[in-house]
Amino acid sequence: MTTLVVVKKAGQVAIAADTLVTFGDTSLPHRFEANSKIFKVDTPSGISYVGMAGTVAHFPALRKAMAALPREQLKLGSRDEVYDTFLKLHPVLKETFFLQTKEDDNDPYESSQFTVVIANASGIFGLYSYREVFEFKEFWGIGSGRSFALGAMHAAWDKAKTAREVAVAGMNAGCEFDKNSAGPVEVFTLKLKASK
Repeated sequence: MTTLVVVKKAGQVAIAADTLVTFGDTSLPHRFEANSKIFKVDTPSGISYVGMAGTVAHFPALRKAMAALPREQLKLGSRDEVYDTFLKLHPVLKETFFLQTKEDDNDPYESSQFTVVIANASGIFGLYSYREVFEFKEFWGIGSGRSFALGAMHAAWDKAKTAREVAVAGMNAGCEFDKNSAGPVEVFTLKLKASK
């Protein structure tokens, strides 16, 4: 459970996440474990920040699977590139990291069992279990605190001057009202590439 947001505004992209880990009724705050739900990936087109909601087991598996791909195949600068990269990652996650893909017998595709947001100089993207990719125009949130974060970011959008300000507003609401989210909050920003 988590609150994770991505924002694109005023030539900047931001990604932010809380740092609380929960195990059922037990919480593991940042004080006791240096948890980070965002990691940096160096791709041929520059730095991307990747954040994920789901079981804690996904974090090292996805980081290591991405590191195992040849760098030239690790592309995250468009919807198609994100889709192609995660399509290549899926068999690696299954064969090397033992990803359990079954959710329901009626599923149209094998599930990757996680939800991901990505921020880079090309924009902000979301990826869901069946590798559905979205490119967001303004902001989005994932995790158990997303509804609170989305409402706060919507309310802050017109007054905020930067993507970071919008992301912080979303994270503050997620951490305030979602029982499975807590600070400190991590926020990373990048300059948005000028559109053609």
